[in-house]
Amino acid sequence: MAVPHSFTIRLIAWQKVAGRHDLPWQNTRDPYRIWLSEIMLQQTQVATVVPYYQRFLASFPDVAALAAAPIEAVIEHWAGLGYYARARNLHRCAQQIVAVHAGKFPKSSEQLVELPGIGRSTAAAVAAFAFGQRAAILDGNVKRVLCRHFGIEGFPGAAPVDRALWQLAESLLPESDIEAYTQGLMDLGATLCTRGRPRCGYCPLAAECVACRDGRQGELPQAKPRKAVPERSSSFVLISDGQRLLLERRPPSGLWGGLLVPPEGEPADVLARLGLHVTEQRELTPFKHVFTHFRLTLQPVLCEVATSQACAEPGLEWVEIAKAADAGVPTPIRKLIRQVASAAD
Repeated sequence: MAVPHSFTIRLIAWQKVAGRHDLPWQNTRDPYRIWLSEIMLQQTQVATVVPYYQRFLASFPDVAALAAAPIEAVIEHWAGLGYYARARNLHRCAQQIVAVHAGKFPKSSEQLVELPGIGRSTAAAVAAFAFGQRAAILDGNVKRVLCRHFGIEGFPGAAPVDRALWQLAESLLPESDIEAYTQGLMDLGATLCTRGRPRCGYCPLAAECVACRDGRQGELPQAKPRKAVPERSSSFVLISDGQRLLLERRPPSGLWGGLLVPPEGEPADVLARLGLHVTEQRELTPFKHVFTHFRLTLQPVLCEVATSQACAEPGLEWVEIAKAADAGVPTPIRKLIRQVASAAD
């Protein structure tokens, strides 16, 4: 048996004493709960995830319940977490587990990675925490820890660097205590070896860390080469009868897929398409929202229409203004709705 690396030994010892042990998805071998938490935690901090995770489990307590739910309900429970492809893949994955695997999660990372929305690192985490399988994780936090500790040069997203990091991650795996080791990597990256202001004085690995030794915490890992961020602009028509807002469900794929939003487009065109006659119209304050690959300027226009007017187009829903912000809408649209709600008070 190979002698474990000192990095591995110290990390496991630290996690058992000082790591996180009371998160809602810990202290369980239930692969459904572990998988759900791993998907939610992609690109999202723990403090944000916890209430979503608890609400999600209350409505969809197991994989069969999630598979049987309509996608609209799943999307509404996800509203505000962002990266909505995760929710669509979550639903598809649950349906595949029920249809192909008789409702049982595969136990190996090799099988898990074949499921929708489960990448190599997520598959390894589920396999380790649910089934004790010896598999390497390599999410953004772990890449940062390894780059700093071992002095890995280059942008981690570049293919050669990514391959080197996977080889390193595999070589550090312990023969036992895989759960404590895996959790330790997550804990270290989330609580001590953070992107800004790492707490090196508390780190159990600082004595052997290249970045700490050389004062290069701000340089490692190397940042992604910057590209100009595209700018987009779009008008959103907040149609109100004084008590309700007219919202439109987006197509399943694409930006805000499956969520409710005000109709998008030039107000005159939108109103003509819907056969509505405006009684009062005014522009609200525009604002920017930053997505992963572009910046969007939202230009809201509030249009009052007569109460008696109805719309028969599929996908349209009248929602009470007071409840609209919680009706499964994306975060920037929630801000727009609150502007309307404030104006109506």
